[in-house]
Amino acid sequence: MRRTLTWTSGVLLAMALGATPAHAQVVQSVQFGGGFFFPRGLDSRVVGDTIVADVNDVNPLAFDFGQFTSGQIAGEYHISFGQHIEASAGLGFYQDTVGSVYRNLVNADGTEIRQNLKLRITPITGIVRFLAGRQGQVQPYFGVGVGAFNFRYSEYGQFVDPTDFSIYSAQYTVTGTPIGAIVLGGARFPIKGDIYGLTMEYRYQFAEGDTGGANNGFLGPKIDLSGGTLNFSFLLRF
Repeated sequence: MRRTLTWTSGVLLAMALGATPAHAQVVQSVQFGGGFFFPRGLDSRVVGDTIVADVNDVNPLAFDFGQFTSGQIAGEYHISFGQHIEASAGLGFYQDTVGSVYRNLVNADGTEIRQNLKLRITPITGIVRFLAGRQGQVQPYFGVGVGAFNFRYSEYGQFVDPTDFSIYSAQYTVTGTPIGAIVLGGARFPIKGDIYGLTMEYRYQFAEGDTGGANNGFLGPKIDLSGGTLNFSFLLRF
């Protein structure tokens, strides 16, 4: 899968370069901003996802999955070949912590047995965009690409041993950098000619990481990193 995605991104970039006229002017630009990351919902996550397993376990956890929707920041460097084709490299950062309790179990004194679920994703991306219109005008666009999604997922706090129902404190953590695909669409709005602009973009990433399952203390062997991102950015060409 990783080799296929890498090969596909190479072909896309080669197509973009090959479709560019020899006399086209190369323009560089940067954009930086932020927005919100919306993780894939519980009902459509990858089979074996550990967060879904936490909810469906014999002793399930109770938490608001919607709290995983949170802010993120991102930046990109672009090289455009003519008016309509652009290649870019980018970096983003998302992190959130969601509190949880056992749905049906409490401490001996009646207080909740509490944990925290913490997810961090740092995507490193390569994108090819295809833009309509011209620089200095409103430019709708769509794009495709690949990303290396560095992640860190932790569950820490109090837990219940299912064999004797004893309560203990622990922290379980896993990291990784899976490769995944990206599709996106958006529009650019000029502020001053073709130098400054604003960008509104929605992208969707497809990626999943390995947790190691029970060997690392997790109920599921996977962690779904897929989801949508709505970004608002400032663009500078030079």
